[in-house]
Amino acid sequence: MTNREWTMAGIFADEGITGTSARKRPEFLKMIRLCKQKKIDIVLTKSISRFARNTVDCLNYIRALRELGIAVIFEKENINTLEADSEILITMLGAFAQAESESISANVRWGKRQAMREGKTIIQYNRLYAYEKGEDGKPKIIQEQADVVRSIYDQYLSGASLRMIKDRLEAEQISNVNGGSQWTITAIRSILTNEKYCGDVLLQKTYISDCISRKVIRNTGQFPMYLVQNHHEGIVERKTFDAVQAEMARRSAGKSPSKKNAPTGMTSYASKYALSERLVCGECGTLYRRCTWSKQGRKRIVWRCVSRLDYGTKYCHNSPTLDEEPLQKAILAAINSVMSQKSTLIRQITSAMEMELAPVPGESMSLADIERRLGELNDQTRELVAESARAEDATACTAQLRAVMNGAAVLKEKRALIEEQRQSNAQAVRRIEDAAAAMAQASTHISEWDEALIRQLVDTVKVNSAEKITVFLRGGVQVEQDMI
Repeated sequence: MTNREWTMAGIFADEGITGTSARKRPEFLKMIRLCKQKKIDIVLTKSISRFARNTVDCLNYIRALRELGIAVIFEKENINTLEADSEILITMLGAFAQAESESISANVRWGKRQAMREGKTIIQYNRLYAYEKGEDGKPKIIQEQADVVRSIYDQYLSGASLRMIKDRLEAEQISNVNGGSQWTITAIRSILTNEKYCGDVLLQKTYISDCISRKVIRNTGQFPMYLVQNHHEGIVERKTFDAVQAEMARRSAGKSPSKKNAPTGMTSYASKYALSERLVCGECGTLYRRCTWSKQGRKRIVWRCVSRLDYGTKYCHNSPTLDEEPLQKAILAAINSVMSQKSTLIRQITSAMEMELAPVPGESMSLADIERRLGELNDQTRELVAESARAEDATACTAQLRAVMNGAAVLKEKRALIEEQRQSNAQAVRRIEDAAAAMAQASTHISEWDEALIRQLVDTVKVNSAEKITVFLRGGVQVEQDMI
């Protein structure tokens, strides 16, 4: 389209940029800006789909330019926006362009999800600490940063809070993913929850809402996620990663935004003292809190029921106040009474674990049996469908088909329960193995209070009275102990 009376003001093309959003088209916005400055009188474009693939944007900009007396001429459709009947045509054609864009977007999404099902991954390395892209296209470990990741995991499992880990990293001047020395709690939490650090990749954690707004939304069950295990070399062992997730869930379960939840035992996580998350009131089930009493310049460290502290005797009537030193001595005495026979105890724990996890003979089918039976039912289903298609009266086939499908549904439920039980058992095995390992490494007699060791060995301490406590060790062993 040429006209000797026209002077070209410029070519405004956004190569490779989406046409569904004007915000992401700098050249297009520059053209609109020049139009508003009266430096452009006519806009020539090949087609409506080149101008915009968003019907709303298309009409809004055309109307704004029309108010300025500026015509937009679409060569392919032979439309001049200053003509009276142009808007109806533009609305229809713009809608077609948007529909085409939505169709292309749907096809692209389908292709990406199909690739995810096949285990094909795309990893963003610019925000991934301790990894870089290797020659084979898979994540390659950066050893210096990997040591930091392992340290973060170890500190967290030793009882450190995210804030404490952050402070230690900054005190040691350890660089973050951007090379700076300032760390955030969000970044540390991301390292602790990112499955890539144990060698796996979880796909489709987020999704795009639609091709127009392109808003990124966290996937909370709207679409399936795909876990690719052993995709690359992990920095931490899988059992360490799983232990951190379990510990994070345990701490979250104990958190509360208000002390008004104290009667339910819900208080905020405290990482400084091992007993803060382990000492429990035998009467109301609430955790105990460490307190400092001062009288005439003398300090006394005691532990008190949180519910009793916050509400007096409203919810908890008889919980005792325990002095810290006798309490610690009593717990150490309980541990030492067990540790003196630790080799026998470890064998008992392992034996009990095997008995607990062993299947009951004749009680249920194995996974292999279920898979085999499901295959047989699938074959029956195909045969019945084919027979139903040939038969004049399909009533009998329909009843048989319904029975087969119901049987398959029951088997699938059993399969899901077995897989869930296996996962639960695997976590139990890891917990018991960790407890046995901690016992094997510890001395047969512990003379001094060690916060880290207590976290490894002790699960819960129940306060029965001012004279008696029950110490529950990891692995299921419990010891009744008198206060010393």
